[in-house]
Amino acid sequence: MIRFEKQASLELAAMTVLSVLMVKSAGAGDFHVPTTTSAEAQAAAQAFSLDERNFDLPQPADTEGWRAAWQGNEEIQKPISEEVVARLGTSVEEKLLGGVRILDIKPKGWTDNGKVLVYTHGGAYTLFSADSTLNSSAPVAQATGLRVVSIDYSRPPDARWEEVTGQVVSVIKALLADGYEMGDIAIYGDSAGGALAAGSILRARDEGVGLVAAVVLWSPWSDITETGDTYTTLQDADPLLIYEGSLENAADAYAEPEDQKHPYVSPIYGDYSSGFPPTLIQVGTQEIFLSNAVRHYRVLDTAGVPVTIDPYEGMWHVFQAFNWNIPEADLAREKMAVFLKRELDY
Repeated sequence: MIRFEKQASLELAAMTVLSVLMVKSAGAGDFHVPTTTSAEAQAAAQAFSLDERNFDLPQPADTEGWRAAWQGNEEIQKPISEEVVARLGTSVEEKLLGGVRILDIKPKGWTDNGKVLVYTHGGAYTLFSADSTLNSSAPVAQATGLRVVSIDYSRPPDARWEEVTGQVVSVIKALLADGYEMGDIAIYGDSAGGALAAGSILRARDEGVGLVAAVVLWSPWSDITETGDTYTTLQDADPLLIYEGSLENAADAYAEPEDQKHPYVSPIYGDYSSGFPPTLIQVGTQEIFLSNAVRHYRVLDTAGVPVTIDPYEGMWHVFQAFNWNIPEADLAREKMAVFLKRELDY
């Protein structure tokens, strides 16, 4: 297994789990490839390998190790995002909003319809940035026709959940100050960003800011503790995610163990009886976060929140971004666009 020591080189730090999605490795073919998925998805799945999945992340308090891991991952992922932006002709502008760095993303041919979609990126809170996740946000902007505000939130262990959720709320408040109303704003997030989106909307509600019009969650890390059936039953099937020594270290960097079931951290534990926006949850059947999606759906549905769970046969974690141009990703974004057009009324 790859281990990030304090003096780890950027070459080692770059060897994160997500690089396997872009480069076929020598050990590829370790995972079941369903014949029920598209030919493009089957070809992509052939690249997955245990050697790439079974990696360790730094210890929770190892600030230097996390920075090296983040930098190495950025060096791999930013060129991929830049290529997507170039192919789609997306406009990307760096700004400050509510004191928080954001990327203001507009699809080619964009016209202002008075609506905005906030994006909170994934990466176990500790990896990725607004810049290196444009392979998620740029295709979403293209599919929905919306202006997307991608939040470049601070990363653990330098910043923890209190500050990070506060930054999301600050961006929403700044959009209101710019003239948007809550009914003009939706939010989406993937993986850790999915939990951040839901947790931040709970916080905004509790602080009296109000509720946005809609929430979309892709493979949300809705419970950052190792709780849920598929953390166990799908561990050998998941080609990307492993908890022990990896996600668990990121969880501990983001929140102390005693805070990890706080609703703003793990929104599965939230009280939705006082309201939450209509929500769309998309998830693959080949990922350990499947239980997160099912449990989060059940909590919302039980509270009477309008919610749809949209599962994808044979798909892996956040396939909509990591393999953004396979047919399943196109379909997921199309369904997301229909949902947002209905809830935002544009």
